[in-house]
Amino acid sequence: MFEALKNKLKGLRKKASEIPEPAPELAPEPPPEPVSPTPALSWKEKRKLEKAKPKGDQPLVSDHGKKIKEDSLDELLWDLEVALMEADVALPVVEEIKDGVREGLLGRRHDRSARLEDVVETTLKDAIRKVLSLNSFDFDQWVKERAKPAVIMFVGINGTGKTTAIAKIGKRLQDQGMTIVLAAGDTFRAGAIDQLTVHAERLGCRIIKHSQGSDPAAVAFDAIDHAKAKKKDVVLLDTAGRMQTNSNLMDEMKKIVRVAKPDLIVFVGDSLAGNDAVEQARQFDAAVGIDAVFLTKIDADSKGGAALSIAHTIGKPIAFVSNGQEYHQIIKFDVDWMIGRLFD
Repeated sequence: MFEALKNKLKGLRKKASEIPEPAPELAPEPPPEPVSPTPALSWKEKRKLEKAKPKGDQPLVSDHGKKIKEDSLDELLWDLEVALMEADVALPVVEEIKDGVREGLLGRRHDRSARLEDVVETTLKDAIRKVLSLNSFDFDQWVKERAKPAVIMFVGINGTGKTTAIAKIGKRLQDQGMTIVLAAGDTFRAGAIDQLTVHAERLGCRIIKHSQGSDPAAVAFDAIDHAKAKKKDVVLLDTAGRMQTNSNLMDEMKKIVRVAKPDLIVFVGDSLAGNDAVEQARQFDAAVGIDAVFLTKIDADSKGGAALSIAHTIGKPIAFVSNGQEYHQIIKFDVDWMIGRLFD
């Protein structure tokens, strides 16, 4: 996971260790005190002064620590930019991380006991943490606090693992003692209805479905109506997965939103798509307004660009990442988890 980016960051740490350290800066010596005639002291006064003198006095020279100069940073920041761009990190995010590193290093003094590569790595972690922490979302707490039934709508293009993501969240909700209803709103593909039906059977929950080609908004309406009548907790609504540039798809999404009035719209994106996933999320957000992101295939992602970029770029939090096909292979997104994957 994120191996390519992780290796590049390790290379950056090595390059930081090769930056020549400036000589320590010493505090200026204090000006000499004005000399005044010393009065003659008695032996008792001299003895009293000797006893009052502190022992183990240190010289009046202090070490102000390492100060990293700007000319030493230029090549390091260039290497960081290249590493992030090659990992498909979106350009605005690259610039923000670079600015954070520059601000954290340029002209600041650091403890001389710390190795320079450790200082650079800590500063880089802080810059990435700042980017990832702009948006946070506790899905589990959100569901507990919502009036029932809570309606969650899932959007995204074909091939991202949207239907499996729905099943994983359904299993998570069941494990927390909640009841669910699946709504087969992808009436464009018969295979999508069949796939969601299989998940409903495995989860032991009700699925509301119509025939292929029927109105997906009607499926959503019926699913919500059933959930209210049977006092179910959550409706998980699947939708057709077509390219974000398909205007008919987006019009269909807007109609579903008008009818279902979902409490939460989740964009399901493929982390392997990198900047394409960011652009897809942006298009869906412009059309229907997404609230959170579910990134799939994170276990196969060696770059990590989508995970670093998507939340910051569209201003919406990552709720979950998926690291396999099994229902339990779902990770609640956490900034420290991401930092750990990149640097451990």
